[in-house]
Amino acid sequence: MLNNKPKKILLVDDEKDVLVYLGNILRRAHFDVVTAESGQEAIEAARKSSPDLIILDILIPDISGTGVATILSEGESTKHIPIIFLTGMINKQEEALTKKQGAGSVAGSHRVLAKPVNKKELLAAIDKILFPEREHS
Repeated sequence: MLNNKPKKILLVDDEKDVLVYLGNILRRAHFDVVTAESGQEAIEAARKSSPDLIILDILIPDISGTGVATILSEGESTKHIPIIFLTGMINKQEEALTKKQGAGSVAGSHRVLAKPVNKKELLAAIDKILFPEREHS
């Protein structure tokens, strides 16, 4: 029997406009969306909601996105959750370089997307992680 339950994405950003914009994109793409605005909120939400994927800004209040990723990678119930870093700290050229190298030094094995990200690019990155069995061009 196929599981028709939507995949859950934890969206973490301290800018409400970004949460609303990206949340709307993800909901229209039929994802279940949970949001957090700080590092501590993100950790608690990840532990409580067990998302299939986390989209994580690097510059957030109280604990940086990289700090959140480190803490989650050490937790038994959260270490398996893939992370896409979404950040204004790099530009599109640097993003392309991290793809070519496999990952950025900040990101470890996680994917990095530069802000602003467009809908097609975001959904393609999510698709590759959550649905690896699909063919990607």
